[in-house]
Amino acid sequence: MNDSPAPRPSEPSACPHSPAGPHGAPELFTWEFATDPYPAYAWLREHRPVHRTALPSGVEAWLVTRYGDAREALADARLSKNPANHAESPHAKGKTGIPGERKAELMTHLLNIDPPDHTRLRRLVSKAFTPRRVAEFAPRVQELTDRLIDDFVEKGSADLIHDFAFPLPIYAICDLLGVPEEDQDDFRDWAGMMIRHGGGPRGGVARSVKKMRGYLAELIHRKRENPGDDLISGLIRASDHGEHLTENEAAAMAFILLFAGFETTVNLIGNGTYALLRHPGQRARLEASLAAGESALLATGLEELLRFDGPVEMATWRYATEALTLGGEEIAAGDPVLVVLAAADRDPARFTDPDTLDLARRDNQHLGYGHGIHYCLGAPLARLEGQTALTTLLRRLPDLRLAGEPGDLRWRGGLIMRGLRTLPVAFEPGSRTRKSDTASTL
Repeated sequence: MNDSPAPRPSEPSACPHSPAGPHGAPELFTWEFATDPYPAYAWLREHRPVHRTALPSGVEAWLVTRYGDAREALADARLSKNPANHAESPHAKGKTGIPGERKAELMTHLLNIDPPDHTRLRRLVSKAFTPRRVAEFAPRVQELTDRLIDDFVEKGSADLIHDFAFPLPIYAICDLLGVPEEDQDDFRDWAGMMIRHGGGPRGGVARSVKKMRGYLAELIHRKRENPGDDLISGLIRASDHGEHLTENEAAAMAFILLFAGFETTVNLIGNGTYALLRHPGQRARLEASLAAGESALLATGLEELLRFDGPVEMATWRYATEALTLGGEEIAAGDPVLVVLAAADRDPARFTDPDTLDLARRDNQHLGYGHGIHYCLGAPLARLEGQTALTTLLRRLPDLRLAGEPGDLRWRGGLIMRGLRTLPVAFEPGSRTRKSDTASTL
């Protein structure tokens, strides 16, 4: 989710008053920063690991950049996720969060609530992401992956974000939720509006949220009359059996699984593919491993891609319920706190050679999917989609290469997510690998 737009390059930095270090304070939240935020985060880790700064929206928040502090903050019950508990919070005033979610009565989802409601709702939806359910979903993910590649393989070029990384998780999560196939392109359009404009004009996003909310209300009504073996039907059955799940909670749950679930996977596939294209030696190691029928490097490699340039730059908003000390700084009650996962996962105090991509890295307890009770519920599905997507791309398009210069690529503005706007690639037209050869890659 993109909570705030990044300023244009001509605008001043959002943190002009940062304390001067040996080479001056870094500029944050410019387009240049979005392209490569890691040097600025390294400076903050060393000089101001818990740093209060003004964001592009004008909201002031604390940025937590060291691994130890980040892990502590993610598990600290004094840092609340529920903006309703903080009437003066920027989220409560509509300055942050998903545009339109409040008006659409979609606030009661897992990213905005604390225990005991969080515990209750997470228990209900976690049944859809058990290892068994995810494993059962693997053939469908493979089918979607091959179908999308089939659509562009004869062209010899593609935008891997628009043509592949974006639609794959959309269709997958729609299947999981129980959205009929004939309606899934509508979801793709609404999600496309969110991902294109989440860091910019908020009106278009709010309109898409409103349309999605209306559709979900109708779908919940239909599923109640004719339930299936899908997540929305499961939520309805739980509600009907005394779990006290309101229609707003069911709609909000479906909404956030779609909204948060698809964009993280878009960025995982996009950022991961880009990293492999920029590190040919590591890519060659992975290709050799896959050709030998081995899966160990694929498993460690995906975790390394999540650590090295993960899909979520900052964890979603937290608010101090009481005064507390974090990283030597005094956080006042009500202050917003943003845990910078991208900075924590490059902390040399935790990771050896953190700026080096090493697909065989084993000591890799990264924070790419969070930590504590808000650890990403859909991480098993995202890992399945990421592994399937990367494996199939490498096998079916062995000469896949970047079309254009890396400096010409643009990253989407915003605070929470980190992802490319486009990823133009080229390859020899036609598939060199039969689809049946990719079916047993995992």
